[in-house]
Amino acid sequence: MIRKARIHDARDIHRLITHFAKTGRVIPRPLAEIYENIREFFVFAPEGKDLIAGACALHICWEDLAEIRSLVVSEEYQGEGVGVRLVEACLEEAKKLGIPKVFVLTNVPEFFHKLGFEDIEKSELPHKVWADCVKCPKFPECDEEALVIQVNGKD
Repeated sequence: MIRKARIHDARDIHRLITHFAKTGRVIPRPLAEIYENIREFFVFAPEGKDLIAGACALHICWEDLAEIRSLVVSEEYQGEGVGVRLVEACLEEAKKLGIPKVFVLTNVPEFFHKLGFEDIEKSELPHKVWADCVKCPKFPECDEEALVIQVNGKD
C-alpha cells in the first residue's frame, strides 16, 4: 500500500535511506531532517508487515518546480513496481498542488526515462536547488544526471 508518511514512519524511512546512502544511491539524510520534512514523504507499507519497505519524497523548490528525492525500496520488493508507484504518487501530488514541473537528480536515469522524464542539463536548474548539494558526500564531483517531467499542474 502506498500512503502519505506518518510521524512514526520517520525511523523506518531513515533506516532505508541510510542503507541506500551507504551504496551511494541516495544522499544521506539525518533523522531530524526526515522528521522536519515528513509531510513530503510517501511510503510503501507491505500488508501484514510492521516496517516501511519503500519511501519517496516530493520537495517543493519554487512555485513551478518540485524535486523527487530519496526514492528507496527494500531489495525484497524491487522489481515489483513499488518505486514506480511511489514516484507516481509524488507526481500526482505535484499535479494537485499546481506544480507543473518536477525534476530528479539520479544515477539511475533509465528508471525515470520509463516514467516519461527527459534529460536536462543541471545548469538549467535554479541555483536554489544546489543548496542540498553541498551536504552531499559526492560534492563537487556529482555523478548524478538531471531529468525533468511536465505534469501539467492545475491550480
